[in-house]
Amino acid sequence: MGIKKYNPYTPSRRNMTGSDFSEITKSVPEKSLCVSLKKNSGRNNQGKITVRHRGGGVRTQYRIVDFKRMKDDIPAKVIGIEYDPNRTANIALICYADGEKSYILAPEGLQVGWTVMNGPKAEVLIGNCLPLSEIPVGTMVHNIELYPGKGGQMVRSAGNSAQLMAKEGKYATLRLPSGEMRMVPVVCRATVGVVGNGDHNLVNIGKAGRKRHMGIRPTVRGSVMNPNDHPHGGGEGKTGIGRPGPSTPWGKPALGLKTRKAKKASNKLIVRRRDGKAIK
Repeated sequence: MGIKKYNPYTPSRRNMTGSDFSEITKSVPEKSLCVSLKKNSGRNNQGKITVRHRGGGVRTQYRIVDFKRMKDDIPAKVIGIEYDPNRTANIALICYADGEKSYILAPEGLQVGWTVMNGPKAEVLIGNCLPLSEIPVGTMVHNIELYPGKGGQMVRSAGNSAQLMAKEGKYATLRLPSGEMRMVPVVCRATVGVVGNGDHNLVNIGKAGRKRHMGIRPTVRGSVMNPNDHPHGGGEGKTGIGRPGPSTPWGKPALGLKTRKAKKASNKLIVRRRDGKAIK
């Protein structure tokens, strides 16, 4: 999918870019696969803000995407490629031979009219979902399960893919987009190919209002606040933060603090961290 530039008829339009949606073939979503999405503006069930800078935004419907792909050995025809406002990747509407329709993540190169399949007997082709045990070493995959039958949890955003590096015993080793090397059970499923819409990260938002349409509210820097509002606040003119390191508004260390538990159960499955260091 390409990037289009806008004519600068206002200052905010001068550097704004957007997707040209050249891959999109279907503009109206499948009504049976949409549900209403209730907004909570970053608040939990007690009404307290747990995620800041959220609220407003355009009303959207959630498309029910099939991350499990458990309907085995039944061919499905690709009906159309659609835009999904809830994720960076595009989605593909498929129709199985028995008439059931479903949404899947649209891999790069998937075309309308193609046939995709799920299960151990499926061929290693773009869009097909197979157990890692049936996928050749070196293949690029996405939508990877961590637990058999739970559905894909890793590598689902636009332009991402993981490479199957090795298979040994009960585990397969994957190189993730972050550079991390991780072992996953070979019975877990993954989809062949690279997630589409790879130009998504090249889009220049251009104006604040476009972020508001996405439901993202303004973020104020702590260094321009008063000392009673933020640990970075106060001082005459532009000044340093006055602390050994950056802090959150509540005084906790921020930006670079390691928060992963030292005894996390999945540590033993990580061969190499994304920083290049091996897990001890």
